[in-house]
Amino acid sequence: MLHYPKIPGSSAAPTCRCVAFEKLDGTNLHWTWDRDFGWHAFGTRRDEFNLTPDGEAAFAAAHPGLEEAAPVFRATLAGPLDALLRAHPAYANFAAVKAFTEFLGPNSFAGAHVPGDPKRAVLFDVWADGYGFVPPHQFVADFGHLPIPRVVYTGKLTGTFLEAVRTGKYGVSEGVVCKGGAGADAWMVKVKTYAYLERLKKSFGAKWGDYWE
Repeated sequence: MLHYPKIPGSSAAPTCRCVAFEKLDGTNLHWTWDRDFGWHAFGTRRDEFNLTPDGEAAFAAAHPGLEEAAPVFRATLAGPLDALLRAHPAYANFAAVKAFTEFLGPNSFAGAHVPGDPKRAVLFDVWADGYGFVPPHQFVADFGHLPIPRVVYTGKLTGTFLEAVRTGKYGVSEGVVCKGGAGADAWMVKVKTYAYLERLKKSFGAKWGDYWE
């Protein structure tokens, strides 16, 4: 099961309004919440483990370098998110939710993390069973008091904006993720900077395309 969809590259970008978030260079993790049981499972885009001591140990064995992910989430986001999902009227009818976070440190690059670096969890999407992803404007309004990616642009998605991102005019390291629409019409695309492209080529040689758009 794929817990989070693959984000298309900028060639798939529609010409409509969007919210562009800074794309953080970390590991995409999901956290599964139930109104009766709270946070009970977690994992990467492609797997899931019980959020228990045994489950965390199995996750750490399967994903070296991510051992701190569950403790960081529990210490920073689990409580505030649980409280919001229970108290906010917009989410009162949601029985099951997945929260998506980027796990990273100051020197994380292309999914690799440096041991000893302080790590953080940044919330970048919320999905509810029977509803879908929370639309970007609502996400910012409802979850913006928590650690979320920086909003770098709101407006029409144009080629001029995409090129400005690529050339570094928005001060992002990896790039941005542009999101728009709601429900069945929700969409997102990613665009990365030329500077990040050069880092990929230096680090991965001919395999740089595996980490590009």
